[in-house]
Amino acid sequence: MEGVLLPFRGNILKYEVTDVCDLLQAMCKGELIVKKVCRDWPKEAFGSGLVDECYYDEFEKNATTAAAKVFKVKDFAEGEVKLQEILKNLAAGKYDDKVLPTKEILAVGGEERPELKAIYDNLGKDYTVFTDKFDIAKHKASAEVGISVAEFCIAESGSIVVDNKSYEARVTSMLPYTNIVFVPAKYAVKDMSVACEIIGKVFKDGYCGFVTGPSRTADIERVLSLGVHGPNYLFIIAVEDMK
Repeated sequence: MEGVLLPFRGNILKYEVTDVCDLLQAMCKGELIVKKVCRDWPKEAFGSGLVDECYYDEFEKNATTAAAKVFKVKDFAEGEVKLQEILKNLAAGKYDDKVLPTKEILAVGGEERPELKAIYDNLGKDYTVFTDKFDIAKHKASAEVGISVAEFCIAESGSIVVDNKSYEARVTSMLPYTNIVFVPAKYAVKDMSVACEIIGKVFKDGYCGFVTGPSRTADIERVLSLGVHGPNYLFIIAVEDMK
């Protein structure tokens, strides 16, 4: 059997299988569920001249102004070192003098990126890391840190654009006290209008979000409060060779 055509939410998906048993196992594991708005953003959404690393410096400046903590690294190896450093600094109270020890971590993106899966496996030696969607749902209230992935950056606002169609991706990036996001440094756009143009090329259903700094609100007596509607901290690890 070369492939099976399956109807899914109005689309026809071709799933390669060797026999019917493989197909049934894949269905039981949820492998046929489309977890992203776009499977390949660079190939399907980024047009010529729309995305360029030349916008990164402005993005980092504006993201920092919005209270995000941004670190640019060369590759995932350096990214893992920076991630470990962030977790240790949280536990030592080096950010705003708040001691935030980490025991449980929600982590997504490892299915699409083997480098991230390896990082999560290594984190599992010192922390309890949940990557399965059912485990993430079960521990969403107790996990202190969420690690996820963004598709590209917006220079104008210092925002990152997340493709969080799956439930576990939304929970991971919104509920924990600390949100740590890996993003490709070379995928940056000039402004919001370009970002919307890119998303418009591929969006049919699901969820895309613009994340600008940690959660903040001042609608109660105009007093600025962090973390009311989401994470108190946003750490962005921008990886130069991430695709």
